[in-house]
Amino acid sequence: MQNILDKTLQELEKELKPSYRAKQVFTWLHKKLTFDFDAMSDLSKELRSQLKEKYYAKIPAVKQTAASRDGTQKYLLELEDGHKIESVLLMDQTERKTVCVSIQAGCPLACAFCATGGMGFKRNLRVSEILGQVYRIAEENADISNLVFMGMGEPFLNYDNVMKAINILTSKEGPNFGQRKITVSTCGIPENIKRFADEKLQLRLAVSLNAADDQTRSKLMPINKKHPIGQVMDAVRYYIRNTGRRVTIEYVMLDGINDRKADLKNLITLLKGLTVNVNLIPMNPFGRQFKPSPLATVERFQKILLAEKINAVIRKSRGEDILAACGQLAGKPPPN
Repeated sequence: MQNILDKTLQELEKELKPSYRAKQVFTWLHKKLTFDFDAMSDLSKELRSQLKEKYYAKIPAVKQTAASRDGTQKYLLELEDGHKIESVLLMDQTERKTVCVSIQAGCPLACAFCATGGMGFKRNLRVSEILGQVYRIAEENADISNLVFMGMGEPFLNYDNVMKAINILTSKEGPNFGQRKITVSTCGIPENIKRFADEKLQLRLAVSLNAADDQTRSKLMPINKKHPIGQVMDAVRYYIRNTGRRVTIEYVMLDGINDRKADLKNLITLLKGLTVNVNLIPMNPFGRQFKPSPLATVERFQKILLAEKINAVIRKSRGEDILAACGQLAGKPPPN
């Protein structure tokens, strides 16, 4: 049997006739978050029976939750095959609610400053498992406004399922999230950055850079050996040129590693004149050998970048006390 939540509306319209029935089913699933076919009251008994014979509807189960003192909530979810993933609900000072979505169980990229990278790679998530994170959190939070694909895994190594999930999440018959409320983050897969640009959507793109020279970046991010900075930045320029949209550059700051004067100079040279916004992110500790850059260093980076007319903000860490901050997700139960 197939999990019907893996199907887009367009796919269901090909399988369920007449096509308006597909829209009814799709709305029950993705707008009303009803996963019991018998509860779909405006469908005939015959259609409900047909649905049960061919499909099932299931989203990941919540195994444990944790709440941070800053309002962040972390969800440990279990997939059908027993693998664990984590999702995070973030609330800012305006009480805007953002769900940080995972894309893979584990991650193959093994970035040195990221707990997820230490897990190794299990598998790509299916569409239903990507959507299911949002839907589980929405059961308790109906007013989710933003989505960030920045959780466990690399979105552009699960490109088709990510874009299929976004197709569903932005559909007017379903959740109807605004495209500009969705950010997809990548460690830098050039061919899929260009493919993403060619989608001609209003989605936001974030690129995890973390160093502005190949030697440093390769130590921090092994993917740089396959896709060095030059290739990544060529793809970023392609994206900006073909979409007219700003790119967020994520820069996790590590004490004595990528926060030196030479690192800042290289970063300015790399980004000067580009339509970018730099997120300076003090590293969130998780037991590795690195330490976060001192706040004074982060502030100096921001001040000089702004003076060079490169937009830069310091991202405030959220959920660090429950291991829910950037780089801390590892599919383990939250601390007590």
